[in-house]
Amino acid sequence: MVSHAARAAAGIKKFARTLQGELKAAMSEGGAPHAIKVCNEKTAGIASDISAETGYNLGRVSLKNRNPDQAASGWNQTVLEEFEARLANGEPIDKLVFKTIVTQEDGSQEFRMMKAIPTGKVCLNCHGSEIKDEVTMKLDELYPEDNARGFKEGDIRGAFVVTKTL
Repeated sequence: MVSHAARAAAGIKKFARTLQGELKAAMSEGGAPHAIKVCNEKTAGIASDISAETGYNLGRVSLKNRNPDQAASGWNQTVLEEFEARLANGEPIDKLVFKTIVTQEDGSQEFRMMKAIPTGKVCLNCHGSEIKDEVTMKLDELYPEDNARGFKEGDIRGAFVVTKTL
C-alpha cells in the first residue's frame, strides 16, 4: 500500500509540474507580465483540481507571500522557519521536507507534509530584486500587499503544503 507521504509527494510533483508548464507557456506567449496572470488566475484551480483528484489538500505558503491567502501561520510558519535554518546550515534545498501525523483536540488525526520551493533563475523575473517596470506595474495592480520580492536564486520561495484528515 502506498504511504501518505508517497501520495502527498506525488501530488506535490504534479502540482509543481503543472504550474511550471503553465508558467513556461505564459512566459513564451507574453513574458513575465503574462505569467503573473497564471499565478493570479490559475494556481488555485490547479491546486483544487489535484486536491480533488488525490484526496489530499494541496496549497502553497510563504514567509514572504504575494497573496495574503498564502501567508504562512501556525505550524507551517514554524516549518518554513526551520527550513530556512536548515538551508543556512548547508542542507540542500531539495531535501527540505517535513512530514508528520498529529492528533487534533477532537481526537482525529491529520497528516501534514511540506516541501520547500526553491527560487529558480526564471522566478527572479517576478520575485527578484531587479524587476522590470512593466512587471512591477502588473504586480502592484494584482497584488497590492505583495511581499514576495527581493529573492535570490536558491532562496526558499515558500513551500508546498499537503494535509489530509485521517
